[in-house]
Amino acid sequence: MIDFPRRPITKEDPYKIIFICLGNICRSPTAEGVFQHLVNQTGLELYFEIDSAGTGAWHVGQPANSKSQSVAQERGVELHSVARKLVHSDLEYFDMIVAMDFNNREDILSMSNRSDLHEKVILLRDFDPDPDDGQVPDPYHGEMDGFNEVYEIVNRSCEELLDFLKHDIRH
Repeated sequence: MIDFPRRPITKEDPYKIIFICLGNICRSPTAEGVFQHLVNQTGLELYFEIDSAGTGAWHVGQPANSKSQSVAQERGVELHSVARKLVHSDLEYFDMIVAMDFNNREDILSMSNRSDLHEKVILLRDFDPDPDDGQVPDPYHGEMDGFNEVYEIVNRSCEELLDFLKHDIRH
């Protein structure tokens, strides 16, 4: 079982979740888009606030990688995010901070020494029924097969994440 602070999720107090990767153009925008798509499909969009960011600032202001967008669009998912860098105030603001790999998680944790903020940081593959090494691989320098693999990992992990969070929704 995933261990992190839980709270009731209501329309008046939506659950704030942010997905984090290195540059915020491949993995985290895919996770943001997939999770938003799943939330919309289940009619729960008023219960969630969804965002993504990167631990680095190389791609700030750019849309999601064209290969990530292509793979998502083939599956009916739009990636609307614009790359931004994770900032300290995000650690306070979001209820759950979802890292794509161990390095991302360590970079996030290094931004604060507060244990209450550390408790919010998890890995996306903590929710993957087939977690392999626990990390979402970075497809940035690879071919389309890597982007397809990332989408599949992200999709099944986000499905499980949403199923997990649904238990905290109060209508």
